[in-house]
Amino acid sequence: MVGRIGRPHGVRGEVTIDVRTDLPDRRFAPGSSFPGHTPAAAPLVVAGARWHAGRLLLRFRGVGDRSAAEALRGQILTIAPSAVGAAADGDDDPDDFWWDRDLVGLRVSTVAGMDVGVVVDVVHTPAGELLAVDRADGREVLIPFVREIVPRVDVLDGRLVVDLPPGLFDLE
Repeated sequence: MVGRIGRPHGVRGEVTIDVRTDLPDRRFAPGSSFPGHTPAAAPLVVAGARWHAGRLLLRFRGVGDRSAAEALRGQILTIAPSAVGAAADGDDDPDDFWWDRDLVGLRVSTVAGMDVGVVVDVVHTPAGELLAVDRADGREVLIPFVREIVPRVDVLDGRLVVDLPPGLFDLE
């Protein structure tokens, strides 16, 4: 899911988009296509995109008036897993960006080599991301996903290294 179509904007078929992606400029670029809301429905193809007052507005091919735009309201915009691409965008360092699915399942160990557990979820909060890690003893711990605490992520090797500050949780 990369977004949800909101209310119409104006009378020429534009709609507001509730953006659910970190890469809106990539996902909603003109020419981008989204499956129709039913298997028989034609795909929605972005004809134009612009930002207005902090909201993304889209025009779709074949949607030329407010009534046609209103008919799309509430539709979920999705992409195929194969279309996700890299998490990094533009000049970003690809070694510093991961999708949640890349992190889930990674083994977690300390800088000293002690096994901590396995990442089972990435929790998104207003204060930042937390890694939910299942420990061997069945407890779940939350680790702040910041460079100072998680200095190394190696998706290809299937693990990440944590440098836990004293008292974050007891490893004994």
